[in-house]
Amino acid sequence: MKMNRRVLTLDEFTIQELRNYPGATGQLSGLLRDIGLAAKRVNVEVNKAGIADILGEAGKTNVQGESVKKLDEFANDQLINSLATSIYCCGVASEENEDIICFEDEYSRNSKYVVLMDPLDGSGNIDVNVSIGTIFSIYRRLSPNGELCNIDDFLQPGSQQIAAGYIIYGSSTMLVYATRRSVQGFTLDPSIGEFCLSHPNLRVPETSDIFSVNMGYYHLYEEKVRKAIDIFMARNAGEKVYRHRFVGCMVSEIHRTLVQGGIFMYPAFGKYTEGRLRLCYECNPMSFLMEKAGGSAIADGERRLLDIKPRELHQRIPIYIGSTEMVSAVKETIR
Repeated sequence: MKMNRRVLTLDEFTIQELRNYPGATGQLSGLLRDIGLAAKRVNVEVNKAGIADILGEAGKTNVQGESVKKLDEFANDQLINSLATSIYCCGVASEENEDIICFEDEYSRNSKYVVLMDPLDGSGNIDVNVSIGTIFSIYRRLSPNGELCNIDDFLQPGSQQIAAGYIIYGSSTMLVYATRRSVQGFTLDPSIGEFCLSHPNLRVPETSDIFSVNMGYYHLYEEKVRKAIDIFMARNAGEKVYRHRFVGCMVSEIHRTLVQGGIFMYPAFGKYTEGRLRLCYECNPMSFLMEKAGGSAIADGERRLLDIKPRELHQRIPIYIGSTEMVSAVKETIR
């Protein structure tokens, strides 16, 4: 009898990868497994949000002045606690915290990596049961092993990332991560409580018929940005017809773009003169992942986003990300 193909769990896959690289220490693999464990805990609370006292406001604001949801707070605590008890991470920077968090125990001081994260992206969608997610980014520390990590470890250009990814809590829960070699997607199997390899070696289509941007702010965008958006508006007969999608959660936007192709745009506008999304916690990890899947990501219409060195932890920036042909078209128009 022919056996079905065996599905690899996240643990099994990362261990298998270690065998392919004899010089690897296993720290990065262990760190990815720790993030996956925290994601499972968050997923449990997300799935019972309608019947548990986890919906609504937490009664405080984060460092960006935004209202904090109870699930925001829970996700932040779970990820920080998981990484603090890990032996593979020396410090964390979170969108929800003003400053970096350095882990002081001996194992952490001698760890090679720091993690930046948006614990719960799209939290404005929580109370209406629309997909939300977690974004993470991993860098090799610059500070000497054995010492506490410092701010310079976290303010590296996105091109220096070792790995990055996201977890999407939707109709199924998926963990997608990129290393410098590939992009892999794992779906949580609730029957065994494990992330299983479901989307190996993900590649974004070079072009698509989907564009995503908040059209409610169209009149607030710069003229050159409006002209770039107009590429996809099919205002004249005979032009290619594009489909417009906008969810209000970057994880959802990027996941759809990765699977179906397209472009996601979040330009500067109004009071957000430098953009609205965060360079360190959102744009850098998603740009790294998209490039490793064969796509592109630029800021303000010109610069490769991953080449930009952050000035501060909570810096904001515009972003145009997705299928290479569509990003190139926008770039040329804005230029």
